[in-house]
Amino acid sequence: MTNLLYTPNQLLIRKLETIFDLTDEEKKALMALRIQTSEIKKKRDIVSIGDSPFQCCLILEGFACVYKLTIDGKRQILALQLPGDIPDLQSLHLNMLDINIASITPCKLGFIQHEDLHTLCERYPRLIAAFWRETLVQASIFREWLLNNGQRDSYTRIAHLICEIMVRLNVVGLVHNSSFDMPATQDELADATGMTPVHMNRVLQALRANGLISNHKNKVTVPNWDKLKETGQFESLYLHLLNKPIS
Repeated sequence: MTNLLYTPNQLLIRKLETIFDLTDEEKKALMALRIQTSEIKKKRDIVSIGDSPFQCCLILEGFACVYKLTIDGKRQILALQLPGDIPDLQSLHLNMLDINIASITPCKLGFIQHEDLHTLCERYPRLIAAFWRETLVQASIFREWLLNNGQRDSYTRIAHLICEIMVRLNVVGLVHNSSFDMPATQDELADATGMTPVHMNRVLQALRANGLISNHKNKVTVPNWDKLKETGQFESLYLHLLNKPIS
């Protein structure tokens, strides 16, 4: 499990500050927000299609995913959820979920009651915009995934995905010396990118052979960020970060 140096409230603030300018008063209010933590094993559903949650889930440690299944059980991973993400934030205003959210790795989760979030936003109306912006960024990432999976070749597609994961982990302090934990399996990466596991294995081997990545167990290192970024046709605009993500 990926370890953070932040409390749940500090992580929430750090993530929101990547996309929204919070005032000191708003940060103080977020620090006082009740967040109940829980741990979950890997490959377990957190919420499922048809659920009507009364709380939102903040990913504190580990990787999770949003997915849907075809009638014959084929899985499409629609998004990877990393520390700092709130994958079911839409449940604040949608009465029933139309997605499944599951842990990829063992995860530590923070649960925030809808009632507490509504009260917080009533007292600090600018936070409505902050959370709304977070859902818009998630939608922007989804659009980029559609383009990536639909129009880029497999080699470029995986380079792009690795770039995105690295940037998203970097803004919450989880990239060190160009290295980061990447615990998703080849099967999971294949389900996220519309590829077979066998082809995914070939692409990862090619990226390694060309010096774009190296990996040991679950840790990925990017020796040349500019080269990987160019190969993946990656531009971070769609992440809508306030600060430059990686130089």
